[in-house]
Amino acid sequence: MDYGYYNGEIAPINEVKIPLNDRVVYFGDGVYDATMAYNGTILDMDAHIERFYSSLGKLRIPVPLDERALRAELLRMAALGEKDSWYMLYWSATRATAPRRHAFPVDTPSNLIITLTEQSGLRDFTTPMQVVTYEDKRFEYCDIKTLNLIPSCLAAQAAAEADCDEAILHRGDIVTEGSHSNVSILKDGSFITAPTDYWILPGIARQNLIRAAREAGITVVERHYTLAELLDADEIIMSSSSAQLSPVNAVDGRAVGGKAPELLSEVASHLAQHINSQFGFECCR
Repeated sequence: MDYGYYNGEIAPINEVKIPLNDRVVYFGDGVYDATMAYNGTILDMDAHIERFYSSLGKLRIPVPLDERALRAELLRMAALGEKDSWYMLYWSATRATAPRRHAFPVDTPSNLIITLTEQSGLRDFTTPMQVVTYEDKRFEYCDIKTLNLIPSCLAAQAAAEADCDEAILHRGDIVTEGSHSNVSILKDGSFITAPTDYWILPGIARQNLIRAAREAGITVVERHYTLAELLDADEIIMSSSSAQLSPVNAVDGRAVGGKAPELLSEVASHLAQHINSQFGFECCR
């Protein structure tokens, strides 16, 4: 069963009700975070909670719970999952419940939403993705995990209509990230990934990849790179909470990657150690 939570009340997800005056309805006024959970263990919980509070601060949304209380509620929700089943644990804070007005309401508490939805598990590291490229038309708050995701949804739809797994976004010739993931490349023995400026989300899975690359002795370079560099890369890697490492084998129908399988395998091995150590068994390799 999938569960929902609204300000402390828990019910089957389809039974949870949100007031129409919640600002998420009118403005998408809120932030969120999400990660995978298994047998009550939440993957990279500390990093996700830290990013959640960072997003709250950047949009000046009141904190719904202090860190200790939020952690307790997330663990309470994760514990509802069936034994030996994977779940996506998602939580968001909306600014307030108040009559529709663009300016922020005064002295009104924020609302906390949590959902626990069953998943098939983490995507296998060896399963490749096919992707399309798509012009990045988002506003320049991409470093905030905001609920305003329409441009990303349009990009993901373009990928779905092309029978692909993901869209890689670009501003002019500069690669930014995926519609719901980060993108990095391996080239000439270096791991190259876009810097965490206002054009990309500072992905937790991206952080995991950087750590894994360094543990494998690979030079990490955080810089902007072009579509031409993307297509010429030895390997292209997509990363997200549910697909921590996914190699790309086609971009816009053109075969790519596959030129540094040993290096990619080294990164995957160190990443797997990081994830497996949290869950206590070999859930990925």
